[in-house]
Amino acid sequence: MVAMKGVMPQTTPFFVAGVRLVPAGVFVLLFCMLTGRSQPRTLLAWLWIALFGLVDAALFQGFLAEGLVRTSAGLGSVMIDSQPLAVAVLSLLLFGEKIGLWGWLGLGIGVFGISLIGLPDEWIVALLHPNSESLGLGMLVNIPREFADVKAVIVNLFDRGLWLMLLAALSMAVGTVISRFVSRHVDPVVATGWHMILGGLPLFVLSGTLETQQWQNLDLSSWMALSYATIFGSAIAYGLFFYFASRGSLTSLSSLTFLTPVFALLFGNLFLSEMLQPHQWLGVSLTLVSIYLVNQRDKLGKLLKLQPADVEASTKLNLDN
Repeated sequence: MVAMKGVMPQTTPFFVAGVRLVPAGVFVLLFCMLTGRSQPRTLLAWLWIALFGLVDAALFQGFLAEGLVRTSAGLGSVMIDSQPLAVAVLSLLLFGEKIGLWGWLGLGIGVFGISLIGLPDEWIVALLHPNSESLGLGMLVNIPREFADVKAVIVNLFDRGLWLMLLAALSMAVGTVISRFVSRHVDPVVATGWHMILGGLPLFVLSGTLETQQWQNLDLSSWMALSYATIFGSAIAYGLFFYFASRGSLTSLSSLTFLTPVFALLFGNLFLSEMLQPHQWLGVSLTLVSIYLVNQRDKLGKLLKLQPADVEASTKLNLDN
């Protein structure tokens, strides 16, 4: 997010999205060739990869890049990191993944934590200290009167990038679920490489059709930032994410994306000298608690199911041994 945001003034969003995907997909496929991973062999496998590429690559990166032009990196992170909730619901409906009380509690705390981290300060103040004039509506206080009708509000949200980021989050959530089906027909790392290429090519077409001056203003530091976003932010991150998504709990894996705003704030402090507000430090703490609750929800549930007598007997047995 930091690398992409810094490059945007010198280039165009669809070009950045394409650069993040196609070269990264080539790198992943080269890795697959070197490690002897098998390529897709059936039409059904290619159809799943194509759907995967459309949703998780083209739509996600397209919405993300366009939204990042119109909003701040912090607020964008908040919208993007709402996707674990969608993943949790879809995983529950499609795969029967048990979320449980601790899991839902962790997801809720995570959303609240990233909200404290990334939402504008005036929104936080309005939510925590609503006055009589706001009628308790918090962040809606400062909406101008000209945006009173629904159509104008929708247009305003798109112009500010909020809904584009939300659409990106939903695309990522659906793509994460689709990856589970894709892995039934092809190696997940191979599918990751091909889906980035198939999803990135339409973004280059859109860039060539709708955008101009994509690379003419890019300097060495900008190309380095794009290279970082391509290699580390796409090739390595995508490959690892969908490899683990094919094997473990989608809910637990997606909850780790709550760390995105935490790292964004850390790097903002290191490279941009940005300081954290007290409520943002609280958000960081809540985010870490959230990830612990979601990933340890099964152990916590089993621990609470033990009766005091069982705990005492278990402790005595361990001591005797």
